[in-house]
Amino acid sequence: MSQRYALVTAGAQGLGSAMARHLGRQGYSLFIHYYTSRENAEALQAEVAAAGGEAVCVQADLSRAEGRERLMAEIAGRTPALHVLVNNLGWYFIERLPDITLAQWEQALSLNCTVAFHLTQLALPLLEAAQPPGRIINIGDSACDRLAAHVMATPYHIAKLGLHVLTRSYAELLMPKGITVNMISPGFLENSVGRPPRRLPAGRKGSFDDVLGALDYLLSEQAAYVSGTNLLVTGAWQL
Repeated sequence: MSQRYALVTAGAQGLGSAMARHLGRQGYSLFIHYYTSRENAEALQAEVAAAGGEAVCVQADLSRAEGRERLMAEIAGRTPALHVLVNNLGWYFIERLPDITLAQWEQALSLNCTVAFHLTQLALPLLEAAQPPGRIINIGDSACDRLAAHVMATPYHIAKLGLHVLTRSYAELLMPKGITVNMISPGFLENSVGRPPRRLPAGRKGSFDDVLGALDYLLSEQAAYVSGTNLLVTGAWQL
């Protein structure tokens, strides 16, 4: 199969749209997932088409198992193979631990970790069918590689720590099949909420382009032996 297919969750805005647009320029046929951002998704689809690429908008509520199952069934109905899965969906909210509701807790764990677990599981037949074998990219967080106290946005940080473990676990499991599983962990980006708690060593916020460079490497032929890694794109922030 000469055509390559890529799915980017939450691909209609922010970092997701930057990655989807970039993959479109690389020649991938895109599945742009969105939940409520239909106008943004369709605008990106039109942009990709105008540049000579191919993109399909796929709507799904990924907080629900049936939404994830329907999404992958729709993709499987359009292609027998998936070459790239970018688990970009996440939810960050600023709230102190004692004030977090149970609903917020469960939603943060689901959107930041459970969705990636389940979508990867559902996508495995398509990833295994890809030639060369598929690549999985999980979007982490600058602090997801270490244990630390987080009194703000606690379930978010717990979920991203879990996503790091999930990345390494799937990497070990899938490497014999040639499928690599890696994580990109951005620092304080151009669209990050609030202000960083201290000075940024690089003297600036991270840009989407900084993340795209990491994406290019992990999808390259040279990275076929790289799996289970967490690539920090933080400008040395929070080290």
